[in-house]
Amino acid sequence: MEAKIGTSVEVIEVKALVEAIVRALVDHPDQVVVTEVEGAHSCVLELAVAPEDVGKVIGKKGIHADAIRRIVHAVGGKNKKRYVLEILEER
Repeated sequence: MEAKIGTSVEVIEVKALVEAIVRALVDHPDQVVVTEVEGAHSCVLELAVAPEDVGKVIGKKGIHADAIRRIVHAVGGKNKKRYVLEILEER
């Protein structure tokens, strides 16, 4: 996280945030890879984990994936940027 000195504006690194959340969920945290693809108005975060950890990241009925996406969306609003989280099922 970066903070500009003398202002109340704080830029949160979404990639690092997603990595930290996902590493806490999976059995193989060393295989968590988040790739950031920048666009003009949005940013795509591609998340790759070990094949046996994909279910843990998605969760029952997609509840974990939805929760992570909500956090990313909230941070994106603060950073004035749209983020899309894609969970890659195969590497």
